[in-house]
Amino acid sequence: MNAAELYEHIKLGEDSQRQFKKNVTNADSLAADMVAFSNGAGGKMLIGVNDDGSIAGLTGDDVRRLNQLVSVTASQSVRPVINPTTENVNTNNGIVIVLDIHSGINKPYQDKNGVFWVKSGADKRKATSREEIQRMFQNAGLIYADKVIAQGITVDDLDVDYFNRYFQRRFGEELELQDLPLQNLLENMNLSVDGSLTVAGALLFAKAPQYSLPAFIVKAGAFDSNDLATADYNDSRDIAGKLADVFRQTVYFIISNIRHVQAGQNFNSIGVPEIPREPIEELVSNALIHRNYFIQAPVRAFVYMDRVEIISPGHLPNNLTVENIKLGISNTRNPVLASFANHALPFRGYGSGIVRALSKFPHISFYDDRERNQFTAVLKRGI
Repeated sequence: MNAAELYEHIKLGEDSQRQFKKNVTNADSLAADMVAFSNGAGGKMLIGVNDDGSIAGLTGDDVRRLNQLVSVTASQSVRPVINPTTENVNTNNGIVIVLDIHSGINKPYQDKNGVFWVKSGADKRKATSREEIQRMFQNAGLIYADKVIAQGITVDDLDVDYFNRYFQRRFGEELELQDLPLQNLLENMNLSVDGSLTVAGALLFAKAPQYSLPAFIVKAGAFDSNDLATADYNDSRDIAGKLADVFRQTVYFIISNIRHVQAGQNFNSIGVPEIPREPIEELVSNALIHRNYFIQAPVRAFVYMDRVEIISPGHLPNNLTVENIKLGISNTRNPVLASFANHALPFRGYGSGIVRALSKFPHISFYDDRERNQFTAVLKRGI
């Protein structure tokens, strides 16, 4: 980077990927900044630049000290170790060190005290909530929400008859003929841990999962306008129960609240829904299987006069984009649920659900809202 390029960076001001420092003397503070950049999209720290963008400049002694400080801090005060690069840029007012910290490939990062730092605008903050730290590990593929213990739900809460029917349908064998005790069998299937059901086990097979997992339901509403703020309910439901039942009831709610057209059928027939059933099923199953279960919030299914919205907690995982998923590219956020859903829902888990939905009904838009941490599928009505 030459001086002209440096000035262009300074003109843009500080943001989540660009930070100004007049000087750096504290290794712990530097480590926190390095961790925040590494946990985010990476960025540049311009050392020798005042907060207002003016050049403070560094001496030769400063440069030697700072390069040593950066090296030691990156290797001893950031975990896992990172490898930032530095570049010394000469200006009329002295040297500026451009410290380049890449977005880490071994997230999440923490400082030597075990603190996870994340970017917050141009500044940084501690990640303190359990939910946020869990999501960081989730995004790194180190933990899956559906494998976490569902607090308060034990193997005794299993709907044994329901599980037995599923087991026979999937494996063609009687549950009672298995050599393993039920608890061991459930653990081998990633449905329980030490006598407690996992989130996947509870959602799939517990008698009443909503009592201990009250947020993991579907809130459904049908409105008489196109604006939630001014709308009155025509119909509303909190849909709870086993995942398969929630799926069926949510699909039924949407289809029963949209128009049906004759489409060449007999006048006395009930008609066909204005939006075909298959894309509705695909999007509802995707919302239930791919949502982020570290977020304590329901899936929402809203029927407006001009559209249907299906809103899932959690933005698209990792580097997935709306363009990616339209091409059938997928990333399994909840692998246990996905493996069982193949046999419980019209869900194939091949990344083809969005592609199939669009092929049956191309009037679908997708919105990946990373600020609100949610993903929305919108199906147009009245086409």
